[in-house]
Amino acid sequence: MPLAPCSAASHAVTHEGSGDALFARLQMQPVAAAGFDAALAAAGDALVAVYFWGDHCFNCERFKQAAEPKAAELSALRLHWLQANVYTDTELGRRFSLHGVPSFYFFHRGKKLGRITSWPGLPAFTKAVEDLYMRIGAAAGP
Repeated sequence: MPLAPCSAASHAVTHEGSGDALFARLQMQPVAAAGFDAALAAAGDALVAVYFWGDHCFNCERFKQAAEPKAAELSALRLHWLQANVYTDTELGRRFSLHGVPSFYFFHRGKKLGRITSWPGLPAFTKAVEDLYMRIGAAAGP
């Protein structure tokens, strides 16, 4: 699945429930609007994937259920993961003009590279990430 091009409350963001195990396995760090740019900067040269989700979101739960058994494969992509519940942190949803979740945004050195809206499955997700590594010329990619 090709990536769509991107255009242009300081509180902890947490998730209770089925995502906790996946968030832990992928080391998805919670991020809020107030600290978003700092979290991107802290990632340095890593390719960053931001998982935007919401409470009681059917498709977000489907992603978590599909991704949990594939966590090792997702970890092998060597992404720096961030996650944000945009139902509780609506400022992030507005900032990125989100019209649906789950959405995955990709950044490198603070620059938006692309997004995937909805979970396309592991093969398509992996292909999109590999394409991004090629685009940024990262020899450290998968």
